Amino acid sequence: MFTTITIGVAGENHVPSTKIEETNKHIDVFVEKIKRLPGLSWTNICKVGREDPRRLIHSLKVGLSLTLVSLLYLMEPLFENIGQNAIWAVMTVVVVLEFTAGATLCKGLNRGFGTLLAGSLAFLIGYIAQESGRVCRAVFIGAAVFVIGTAATYIRFFPYIKKNYDYGVVIFLLTFNLITVSSYRVHNVLKIAHDRFYTIAIGCGICLLMSLIVFPNWSGEDLHNSTVSKLEGLAKSIEVCVNEYFSNEEPSCATNKSSEDPIYKGYKAVLDSKSTDETLALHASWEPRHSKHCYRFPWQQYVKLGGVLRHFGYTVVALHGCLQTEIQTPRLVRSLFRDPCILVAGEVSKALMELADSIRNRRQFSPQILSDHLHEALHDLDAALKSQPRLFLGPNNNDNTSNMLALAAAATARQKPKQDRGISLSSVKTDTSALLEWKFKRNNTNAEQANESERKALRPTLSKIAMTSLEFSEALPFAAFASLLLESVARLDLVIEEVEELGRIANFREFNADDDQIILTTEKPEMKNAAPLQNHLPCHGAD
Repeated sequence: MFTTITIGVAGENHVPSTKIEETNKHIDVFVEKIKRLPGLSWTNICKVGREDPRRLIHSLKVGLSLTLVSLLYLMEPLFENIGQNAIWAVMTVVVVLEFTAGATLCKGLNRGFGTLLAGSLAFLIGYIAQESGRVCRAVFIGAAVFVIGTAATYIRFFPYIKKNYDYGVVIFLLTFNLITVSSYRVHNVLKIAHDRFYTIAIGCGICLLMSLIVFPNWSGEDLHNSTVSKLEGLAKSIEVCVNEYFSNEEPSCATNKSSEDPIYKGYKAVLDSKSTDETLALHASWEPRHSKHCYRFPWQQYVKLGGVLRHFGYTVVALHGCLQTEIQTPRLVRSLFRDPCILVAGEVSKALMELADSIRNRRQFSPQILSDHLHEALHDLDAALKSQPRLFLGPNNNDNTSNMLALAAAATARQKPKQDRGISLSSVKTDTSALLEWKFKRNNTNAEQANESERKALRPTLSKIAMTSLEFSEALPFAAFASLLLESVARLDLVIEEVEELGRIANFREFNADDDQIILTTEKPEMKNAAPLQNHLPCHGAD
């Protein structure tokens, strides 16, 4: 009895000790994370700055702007003239000062004009309302707020207004309602509108000064450079994708993770660029003409080119998917088409790099962008595909239909009772040998021997079908890969047309034979620097 009690007590003490050990482990892990936190934080801070040094400059500009506008509060003479309305200048700097000059101009001018228009209209309504009694004045102000608020909100639904002046309409509504409603209790409404306008003008002026003069970041340049990087990313993605497809090395486990795959990084920026391109083009349209010859760059043409590049990028995505399919064409079969496919991909990559270089240098691309090597490579690939008709079309055998029917019969027979197998088989076998075989089995009274004979007769046929089916299924992935490679050549023409149109509208300089040419290399390129430049900028969307 005492032994039993001792064991029970020991068992009860064992459970709390296990919980204590688990708690201690969790505490140790938490302490270890706390110790690593400063190092990880510093690493992330440095990483953000190294990705785009302009971020640090922009942060310093915002800090300096806030310091300057805070002088309206800190300096006594300025505070006496402006008073508590100085807070509107601080709010303007926080809201208006964006990363690029175009975004700052868009929001700053919208805020300034919206405030000016709202203040003027509010002063006019307040002046008219003063001539009536107190009750009529309240009714008139309420009716004005209702009408103006309804009209301004409805105007926001117009596509052009929504795209370009939505922020200005919002500021107009805010300022108009604040001043108009305040005028009912405060008689000096002109002073309210005057102070509001001047404080916002001071804030906008500081923002524009910092954006346009102190290390400016142009939205147009960002859009221009992102277009170049997208072309380069697609060029390197398609070339590396084809080289990897025909490589004799097995893909490593690391490349299975899409976030770490260099091919994925090459086209990801293209597929995710629609909203960014449209926003940058909108903000670039607000920027002054800072080019050498003061040409007005067709920013919307960059957006159209981005759409064509996304259309091209879908083909690269499909090519990349061929590397990760479960059913793969044997490498021995792929090697039959290796040289023409790699040459086609190299020529497409060379053309894309030439287009990227022409946009970067703002010049027309080479007339020989589609060289004879591409046509020769396409001809060689076509000849190689025609030389292997059996691989893609299967053997030219008249018994294929009956063989497939026999395979279907076997699958049906496995699902039905044994006594029904003979009926299902006879309904699908239609060739002469099969009918003679069936008559022989029907005269056989021994059902066991008949079933055994049926299985022996079907086994060679099913094995032959299995081999033919396996060969054909393994050929299909390469057929899809080759088709997508040819599709990339067809879509390349659309990209060339858009770049040519961009150069014509933007007045790119003529091509000079002395310009640097893109040299085609058939070596497998290193991808450590192949990823396109990512747009690490903050969101420029209108608030």
